[in-house]
Amino acid sequence: MEYVYGALLLHAAGQKIDEAGMKKVLDAAGVKADAARIKAVVSSLDGVNIEEAIKNAAVAAAPAAAAPAAEGEKKEEKKEEKKEEKKAEEAAAGLSSLFG
Repeated sequence: MEYVYGALLLHAAGQKIDEAGMKKVLDAAGVKADAARIKAVVSSLDGVNIEEAIKNAAVAAAPAAAAPAAEGEKKEEKKEEKKEEKKAEEAAAGLSSLFG
């Protein structure tokens, strides 16, 4: 997770997300940087619109948070919510597999 946080920190600071920047951020945080992981994160984020990815992640998390409030609804509606939650979980699992 430190690698993702480092990339987000660079993005928030308006810096280019590259291997040198990632290494500096991780070193400053006291994390022993693994060059292979840094390279994997940088290459996987190449061409990704991070603002859009964050926005989509926030939208995907909203149905999962709303599920406990929907306890009194019909079973059909619960099935639809479960499908939405499963899609959100699958998307999150795919994203997390990129970062080890």
